[in-house]
Amino acid sequence: MKMKLDRIRPSHSRAPRGNQRAIPSCIPTSTSVGGTAKLLTLFRPATGQLRAKGVLSAPNAVLHPWLKEQLSEVLDELEKKQPAETLPPEAERAHYAQWKTWLWPHENDEGLPPLRIVLVWDNLAGHLTPDLVVWLFHHGVMPLYTPVGGSWLNMAESVQRIIVPRALSGQHPKNPQQVIDWLEQTVAGWNVKPTPFVWNGKRRRRRERARTRRLSGSSAAVIRGYSIAS
Repeated sequence: MKMKLDRIRPSHSRAPRGNQRAIPSCIPTSTSVGGTAKLLTLFRPATGQLRAKGVLSAPNAVLHPWLKEQLSEVLDELEKKQPAETLPPEAERAHYAQWKTWLWPHENDEGLPPLRIVLVWDNLAGHLTPDLVVWLFHHGVMPLYTPVGGSWLNMAESVQRIIVPRALSGQHPKNPQQVIDWLEQTVAGWNVKPTPFVWNGKRRRRRERARTRRLSGSSAAVIRGYSIAS
C-alpha cells in the first residue's frame, strides 16, 4: 500500500503598490492575514481515500500524533483484512512488499515486522525526527522521501488542487476556522465516492489519443514537426 502525506496551506499574498520598494518587515503571518488555515492530508491513490484534519498550525507536536493515529487506523484495517501471521515469508512476497527493496544495501530488516505501508512524503526536517522514523519502522511503515518518491507525491498535490478550489472558489471566509470547516466538509464529500488515482489510466489514454488525432479525429496527425506526405 502506498500513501502520501502533504500539507495544504491556503494563504493570501500582498504585493507592493506602484514602484514602492518597501523594506520587508517581520510581521507574523497570523497577524497580517488574520490567521492561517492548514490541512493535514494522508492520501491513498489506489482507493482515492483522503484523510484530513484542519489545523491553525502544524508543528511536530500536532503533525506527529495525528499521523500516528491515522496510520494506526490504516494498519488495523490491513490487519483485519490479512493478519500478519498469514503473510508469506519475506522472500516470497512481491518485490515492492519487501524491506530490502527500499532499504540501503548496508541496512537490514532484522527484527522489523512485515512491511505493510510505503509512506511517501517531503524531505522535511519534521519528517526526519528519529522517534517518528523509529515508530514507522517498528509498525511496518517504510518512509520514502522526495525526490525518490516525487512522482507519487505529485498525486497528493493533484488531489489537493481538486479539494481546495471546490472548498474555497467564490467564498469569502471571515476567519481561518471557516476555511478549515469548508476544507474538511469538502474532503468528507470527496470520500463518499473517491476517485482512485492510477498510472496510465483511462483519462491519460484519452488525452494521448486526442493529441495524436487532432485533424478532425483522424489518425493523420502532424506532431513533432513531421509531415503527413513525404
